[in-house]
Amino acid sequence: MTYREQTKEVRIGKVTIGAGNPIAIQSMTNTPTEDVNKTVEQILRLEKAGCELIRCTVPNEAAARALTQIKEQIHIPLIADIHFDYKMAIAAMEHGADKIRINPGNIGSVEKVREVVKVAKERNIPIRVGVNSGSLEKNLVEKYGGVTAEGIVESALDKVHLIEDMDYDNLVISIKSSDVLMCVKCHELIAGRTVYPLHVGITESGTVMSGSIKSSIGLGLILGAGIGDTIRVSLTGDPVEEIKAGKLILRTLGLRTGGIEVVSCPTCGRTKIDLISLATKVEQLVADYPLDIKVAVMGCAVNGPGEAKEADLGIAGGIGEGLLIKKGEVVKKVPEDQLLATLKDELDHWGNS
Repeated sequence: MTYREQTKEVRIGKVTIGAGNPIAIQSMTNTPTEDVNKTVEQILRLEKAGCELIRCTVPNEAAARALTQIKEQIHIPLIADIHFDYKMAIAAMEHGADKIRINPGNIGSVEKVREVVKVAKERNIPIRVGVNSGSLEKNLVEKYGGVTAEGIVESALDKVHLIEDMDYDNLVISIKSSDVLMCVKCHELIAGRTVYPLHVGITESGTVMSGSIKSSIGLGLILGAGIGDTIRVSLTGDPVEEIKAGKLILRTLGLRTGGIEVVSCPTCGRTKIDLISLATKVEQLVADYPLDIKVAVMGCAVNGPGEAKEADLGIAGGIGEGLLIKKGEVVKKVPEDQLLATLKDELDHWGNS
């Protein structure tokens, strides 16, 4: 039995995590939360991409009040991200937040944390206790001789125990670092010391390319070890890219099915078509199909059929023409400029033939 199957079940709006429930993909808006129209527009795009939990920053009263209107127009649970001001945590819950994210270490005194917990308890709203390597307390930095995985874990558990002592255990934990291997070690250390669901991510991982690579390695090691109940791929860019990367990471690890997987060859001297452009167009084409199949895009009519034999459907280019392949068998030859349309027609009728 994996660690994620043994974690406590926590309900966030209509999404349940922990206790072996499916790993949920989360993102965060980068619009001003008080701009309701822009925020809702972005969340709806994220929903379409497959986002299952969304977090918005709540730095002021206007942002807190906006949560009510935002929630009325979206379809996934809404999480409020709080820093420093405990009153914003309370206001966010009063305006409909399904969950709040706080670091009790920067929220103020114990009494202020108690006020937040009191409202959460009254409304049965989960609290995500978040600790990042960049916010590690000075005494723990001194104790461990720097920022270490051991110090991050101790910091997180101290804050969890603080809330538990207030008789509340509807909690989720997140411990993040931009250092991939430190982040992995954090999760390995904490997994055996708590029953709460873990939200996993590599913080400040970078741009779409570098951040996706770092997140794939870090999340792959953590999730592959059976740890993690929700994930966010933190990228500097359009948050929709976070969802795409998260879905692909989960599918690659065998932790999620559904959606078309595209495989394509890296091109070589035999390639006689614009395979790079074609593969990109195929990825865009298949995004909206709710099919659990593999599609291959090959640039060579010589090896294409053999290389695509493990795919359900494939296309392979030649000189001015291409092949349609099903289960490794060539079924049709079409002009090059009709390859994409031919593939689309097959997808439109998949399951009927």
